Amino acid sequence: MTPRLRHLTTLEHLSRESIEHLLDRAIALRDACAHGTRKLDTLAGRTVLNLFFEPSTRTRTSFELAARRLGADVVNFDIGFSSSAKGEALYDTLHTLEAMHLDAIVVRHKVSGTPDELVRHAMSGVSVVNAGDGNRAHPTQGLLDALTIRQHRPDFENLTVTICGDIRHSRVARSDVHALGALGVGEIRFCGPAALLPEASEFPQCRFTEDFDSAIEGADVAIMLRLQKERMAATELPDEAAYFKRYGLNNQRLARAAKGCLVMHPGPLNRGIEIADEVADGAQSRILEQVANGVFVRMAVLADLLAR
Repeated sequence: MTPRLRHLTTLEHLSRESIEHLLDRAIALRDACAHGTRKLDTLAGRTVLNLFFEPSTRTRTSFELAARRLGADVVNFDIGFSSSAKGEALYDTLHTLEAMHLDAIVVRHKVSGTPDELVRHAMSGVSVVNAGDGNRAHPTQGLLDALTIRQHRPDFENLTVTICGDIRHSRVARSDVHALGALGVGEIRFCGPAALLPEASEFPQCRFTEDFDSAIEGADVAIMLRLQKERMAATELPDEAAYFKRYGLNNQRLARAAKGCLVMHPGPLNRGIEIADEVADGAQSRILEQVANGVFVRMAVLADLLAR
């Protein structure tokens, strides 16, 4: 029997069995709630707090929907009107919130490692879920990407996955590699300008290239990443038109990939910079499936953490 989670701050070192358990549970909950049209009582009486120190559309909304569809109460913590805006230390904010008897805190923060720090400083039985920390991890995004791929190509061992864009600053890329590596993906390729690629020593299992045409050749999955300007120095910012010419995914480049190559993107999209309209909206795009799967994956995580 797969042990239940206590927290989820990263997918690194999570076993294949644990990841498959969460993916299976996501599908079961999707079916149980009739794709979101039926509310469950799995987490009735539980309270989930969304603690977002960075802007978010998809992740925050899907965590809220996930908790509510499981029957939990949800509190959205408004950082702009909180005491943290007055200089309150993060741990004092944590202990104040814990005193209100929360069951889970979903946290997004610009500083890598913040969710693990909250785990270490928590004084109650509250569970911590990482909704993205710095450039380190975004575990539920890694899970929903794996689920989206599995729905179309469950033969992970035979897959070639190309991840292209600003990988150096991407927590999504890191969690995707942790998930796909655990699931046995045959080959993972990293592609982008040298300044936007991580150190090769961080990902010895991945193949690195600056040539997108060769990176997309024969790929079964293409995961496109946006330029994370909020995490870049001014000297790292590429010219957008030149970037699209070298690293943008259009129909001509997609034709180099394997037949039926899945096109994915964690959002938000920068159309005309990392992906062309005809690809983002095309028949091979799985971007909106990723968004839908995000709710069910987050339901699975919350249920695994909190269900009695």
